[in-house]
Amino acid sequence: MFVDPTERARAKNDSMSADFYSQALEASKEFRKEYVTRKNIVKSDEMPMERSADGLIKHIIREEMNTKECCLDLYMQFIESGRATGTSRHLSEEVAFIIEGEGYDHHFDVNFHCADEFVWEWETTPKVFEWKAGDFVYIPPYCAHKRFNISETEARIVVMNSRMPRLMGFDWFDQLEPAKGFEDCWVPPED
Repeated sequence: MFVDPTERARAKNDSMSADFYSQALEASKEFRKEYVTRKNIVKSDEMPMERSADGLIKHIIREEMNTKECCLDLYMQFIESGRATGTSRHLSEEVAFIIEGEGYDHHFDVNFHCADEFVWEWETTPKVFEWKAGDFVYIPPYCAHKRFNISETEARIVVMNSRMPRLMGFDWFDQLEPAKGFEDCWVPPED
């Protein structure tokens, strides 16, 4: 029998100990009230700049910016001529649109298997993907990657990541090495 008498009696007991469902309904009401107050437009001067371990970035959309966008983070990455970003990896896919500049990406693909726990191994020789203004670059989940600017001008690249893997419990994001000149912003990974 799927439900035994003890479980049946417990279900009929007046001393229920949780109200998670009711709380979720109430939280949804509150979210909808708060959501209508969020921004539809973010003006350029409202987009904060950041010195990050991956280099100089301008946040276009971020969760902390109180916009109606709930799934994506977007930023513009600035890479000086002859320089590179740091090397990072994250479980979300990344897409990049090259606004200005020319260069290439190094992608160190990941191989993994899971028995009792995840075992991750990265390729030691990178795949090289060349890009220029107008190109789209795709970075697979958890692929370690680094971007190089070989043009004579600063490269500007719009980068997009999904927040969804983090919300599902996969907040795995590491900066493996910092961009040159941004070492003071680096938080080394634990592994």
